[in-house]
Amino acid sequence: MLTRRAWLAAMGLSAAEVLISPLSSRGIPNFGQQATETTCPFRLAVINDEITQDFEKACQIAANDFRLHWIELRSMWGKNVTDLTAQQVADAKKILEEHKLRVTDIASPLFKTDWPGAPRSSKSETRDQFHANFDANAQDKLLERCLALAQSFETNRIRCFDFWRLDDQRPYRTAINAKLQAATERCAKSNLILLLENEMSCNTATGEEAVAVLKAIPHSNFMLNWDPGNAAALDGTPYKSGYDLLPKDRIGHCHCKDVVRKPENKYDWAPVGGGMVDWVGQLQALKRDGFHYGLSLETHWHGAGTPEASTRVSMQGLQKALAAAGTSCSSGPQSTENATL
Repeated sequence: MLTRRAWLAAMGLSAAEVLISPLSSRGIPNFGQQATETTCPFRLAVINDEITQDFEKACQIAANDFRLHWIELRSMWGKNVTDLTAQQVADAKKILEEHKLRVTDIASPLFKTDWPGAPRSSKSETRDQFHANFDANAQDKLLERCLALAQSFETNRIRCFDFWRLDDQRPYRTAINAKLQAATERCAKSNLILLLENEMSCNTATGEEAVAVLKAIPHSNFMLNWDPGNAAALDGTPYKSGYDLLPKDRIGHCHCKDVVRKPENKYDWAPVGGGMVDWVGQLQALKRDGFHYGLSLETHWHGAGTPEASTRVSMQGLQKALAAAGTSCSSGPQSTENATL
């Protein structure tokens, strides 16, 4: 794993600088500075549980320390967001309102399970999936739950996957696409967008694979949650080669993380800017191509010791990449363009 000390040395930072001024060291923009010349073209966000399971604390850090206006919901209080009680949903909404945070999307575990009837995937995971464990038979009910949560949290996007990665998905790909198509049509009835995340453990992992699925399901309510870090973890170079293949008007969300490749096709997570993803180039391209939806930090790297500390370091890396890309995303207004689309 890329350690905190190694990353700080590479970035020209000291531990003291991170602790004392975690958002303004060595030319990294301070979230507290007012954006004067430009505003952020993206809905800059963080996934809440990458900071802590304490939802109120996560929102405090996102709003007060990171100066964000958007947050992505995945799990809180030891529960997946789809398992929250009505009272917990109400409590979460109150916390969001207090911190003036809007929700980019419901980061659900929809279709992150084995495809029924296929040989068990070598990627079928038994580790904790952010407090989610829904088998194939529960997916239709899970989708309805996600629709209700999207309405409650006033977002128009639901993140999904396309089942654990099969050694040979070809015999099942048409049926998988039909399932995604049906889910998309159900979302469209509620004016919601279904976001397919490219995930190295699922059947769509790379830019090339994402293009094929988007072509098979041309519905305007079916879009891609582009994750360059996930693509890099499996194979290839997500930017430029993977990104250039994508239909830019079908990218509806973007996750930010970084990765370092290891021998024998293994990898470790890294803070943004500390791995192989060309985040400066990727951010420049997203801005150039008119992307204005959620750009959400999904840390994954824990080299700073705790999720909160690691997310602070990785947010610094993201801010430095944004600055190098010529994009201002400090505390001024962030994109609300087509916020209801």
